[in-house]
Amino acid sequence: MNQATDTARDRDETPAREETKQRDAFFDNAKYLAIVLVAMGHAWEPLRDGSRTVMALYTLVYAFHMPAFIVISGYFSRGFDARPEQLKRLVTGVVVPYVVFETAYTLFTRWTDQVPDRPVTLLDPLYLTWFLVALVIWRLTTPLWRSVRRPLPVALAVAMLATMAPSIGNDLDLQRALQFLPYFVLGLSLKPEHFRLVRRRAVRILAVPVFMCAFVAAYWAVPRMTSAWFYHRDSAPELGAPAWYGPVMTLVTFGCSMLLVACFLAWVPGRRMWFTVLGAGTLYGYLLHGFVAQGSKFWGWYDPAWVHGPLGAIAVTVVAAGVVTVLCTPPVRQVFRFAVEPRISWAFRQNAFRGSPQAAVAPYRDRSGPELLR
Repeated sequence: MNQATDTARDRDETPAREETKQRDAFFDNAKYLAIVLVAMGHAWEPLRDGSRTVMALYTLVYAFHMPAFIVISGYFSRGFDARPEQLKRLVTGVVVPYVVFETAYTLFTRWTDQVPDRPVTLLDPLYLTWFLVALVIWRLTTPLWRSVRRPLPVALAVAMLATMAPSIGNDLDLQRALQFLPYFVLGLSLKPEHFRLVRRRAVRILAVPVFMCAFVAAYWAVPRMTSAWFYHRDSAPELGAPAWYGPVMTLVTFGCSMLLVACFLAWVPGRRMWFTVLGAGTLYGYLLHGFVAQGSKFWGWYDPAWVHGPLGAIAVTVVAAGVVTVLCTPPVRQVFRFAVEPRISWAFRQNAFRGSPQAAVAPYRDRSGPELLR
């Protein structure tokens, strides 16, 4: 979660060298398109019960949009080894925004949800903020995963065991952090050539029928299974299934999600587009669009009957994409920089970073934010 450029790089490259490289348009495009899907998914939530088609689209998008973010996050975490300057970026770019937005969302939903006594707590992430907590956990354990001989099977085993343990509870949304862990660990293991493989023309062509089949499967599954398996928020017993379902569904959802992530990345443009610049501000879109999504229900935007029809679903989709696009723009980033990318160098001892050879080459710039969203 720092101002590292989003370019394909080897594991042993230093942050100073990464800072000097040009941003990779492919990753900025991927992040922007993924954040648009996140916003669409949240906008569809009030429409799910009235339309099987919307519910199928919702399930399809939830099967891969967060896995895509998390894989990219892991990819850009390959160089994390808990150096002092990296820990500083983790605090300023993740921990502080978590505290700010966890508090802001709690106060906001006291009003929109009509729950005036909802407590402000940092132990039970509210709404979108779970991802920031999970990213801290994943980042801090990165050196461990880089030292394990077979990290992905181990991470899958951890996720499978987590689905069998409802006792994990909601503290720090640990259940979700553990179940999404394999995607982050997979990202740690990827190299630039892996992304080049999925961007080949043959993969792009195959991605079309795969997505079509995935939608048909989601449409078929709507009345037969819950999409909550893709949220990775609850254990199998909490979803009303036998405990042994958890490990099975972990492997099934991981396979389905990774197939769809590959198809999604295959269609991400590799050249600069009009929206490429917005890829550097997707953290803003992610954290800010939640207020619109929560407020829209309270403000009655979904009350008209036509909104729950086909034209309404299309309108909601377009509005969601437009809102999150605006929230990623430079003017909005400038206004909310104090909360999303706080400059709090005063809170750290300056001499704590002087011994770093990377700092000697290029002084750290206190501009932070998760790579998958920046």
